[in-house]
Amino acid sequence: MNSLAGTSGLIRLILRRDRIVLPLWILCLTAISVSYVKQYGDLFPTPDSRVKYASNAGFITLYGELSGSSLGEFVTWRLGFVPVMVGLISLLTVIRHTRVEEETGRRELLGATVVGRHAQLAAALVATLGANVVLAVLLALGMHSQNLPLAGSVAIGIEYAAAGFLFAGIGAVAAQLTASAGTARGIAIGVLGAAYVLRAAGDTSAHTNGPLAWLSYVSPIGWAQQIHPYAQNRWWLAIVILAVTVLLVVAAVALAVRRDVGAGLLPDRLGPADGGLGSPFALAWRLHRGLLVAWTAGFALLGLLFGGVAKGVGDMMRDDPTIQEMFRRMGGASGLIDSFLAGVMVLVGLIASAYAVQATLRMRVEESSGRVEPVLATATSRWHWAASHLVFSLLGPAVALLAAGVMQGLAYGLAIGDVGGQLPRMIGAALVQLPAVWVLAAVAIAIFGFFPQASMVSWAGPALCILIGLVSAGVATAQWIRDISPFTHLPSLPGGSVSAGPLVVLLAIALAVGLAGLVGLRRRDLPA
Repeated sequence: MNSLAGTSGLIRLILRRDRIVLPLWILCLTAISVSYVKQYGDLFPTPDSRVKYASNAGFITLYGELSGSSLGEFVTWRLGFVPVMVGLISLLTVIRHTRVEEETGRRELLGATVVGRHAQLAAALVATLGANVVLAVLLALGMHSQNLPLAGSVAIGIEYAAAGFLFAGIGAVAAQLTASAGTARGIAIGVLGAAYVLRAAGDTSAHTNGPLAWLSYVSPIGWAQQIHPYAQNRWWLAIVILAVTVLLVVAAVALAVRRDVGAGLLPDRLGPADGGLGSPFALAWRLHRGLLVAWTAGFALLGLLFGGVAKGVGDMMRDDPTIQEMFRRMGGASGLIDSFLAGVMVLVGLIASAYAVQATLRMRVEESSGRVEPVLATATSRWHWAASHLVFSLLGPAVALLAAGVMQGLAYGLAIGDVGGQLPRMIGAALVQLPAVWVLAAVAIAIFGFFPQASMVSWAGPALCILIGLVSAGVATAQWIRDISPFTHLPSLPGGSVSAGPLVVLLAIALAVGLAGLVGLRRRDLPA
């Protein structure tokens, strides 16, 4: 049989299943990017104001180096985090339609029909890469409609698509390595995080004439940003990125033929069902510990990164009231450096909500794979089983946020010579994000409890909050839109005042929604 037989049918199936998700993220990212042209053109009308805004080490760490002073170059620079989001969505999409299909057993059912061995992988890649091409075309047309040069508009579309292509390939390789979709996501997201950190460290070093500028050139995110839309328009880099993507796809195919369907290349770490795994919590610890360690290490690195550049941000912000107002909208209330730290801590909280959702959805993986039934056949109740996983979806983000707060406090405290004063402030700023994180975790619990087959919709919560944060951080946004995000109602720490009212309300919402989800879990069939 042809190894690609049935690919076209699987592509249609993927497009049908993602008929809402794919258009939504394409249109949202396009709309946000295009809206920045007018908004930032009004905020920074002169080349000098743009260069001044972008020439700070803190912003270079976040977005990269500015390639020039034109409006197109400036907007592309300010959108520097969007290629990371495109890469994240692309790798998650590929893993969802490859490794998740195997883990749930649907791949084996399809394999019993006239479907080739590599058809599932090919269909996932074609659908994901096609979505990136559509994003690139819409973005190019949208940017050009704002009177930006056509060549640069095409180049920024290619930059976004290039990031998506690369990480779609990385997701395809990660899907071959492990039998667990969660572990595959962790591997691919870890590569994405490492790429972002390498780009940030390299660009920051280059700005200060440091010795680590070369790190940007080993980062896939750095490769895409080096296209420099509206400046050099380095088209040849797109060919290099496409060639790397082809190599990743070839590697994924080569790895796929070396394993059985449903298995991964990395050996499973099996163990006895007694002793250390003799309770639901011990089993949950075994399932979640790798994820907890990886997220905690990543958050510690983020805290170190943001804390290390905070002092330099304040030097620029003191002289520009426009930038001061922007960071106040990001969450800061008093003190310019505190405004920056509060803003980035909200970003860390948003990322923590993604971890909470991922840990919560582990229950759905256990259910759909059939592993929960043997557990519930013992004296373990559904509530006891669910509680063993919810410990990690609720307290896991707390551990990760604590690591970010500690490292940010140490880095900033050492920079200004006040570790003792800054450490508790940064820890408090990190942990105050928890009520909002728990609200999104509770929403995931409720969806899993009542609508298990729609559990992936849980990712819409963090995605929506991130989109609201991206828009409201840079431009004036209607208050009712900002109020949709629970992070809008948190105290702005460090530097702001703390009111117990919003925190209590958020905790009450999280408790009520989460309990409702557990009631739904108790009443429905398993598996469903």
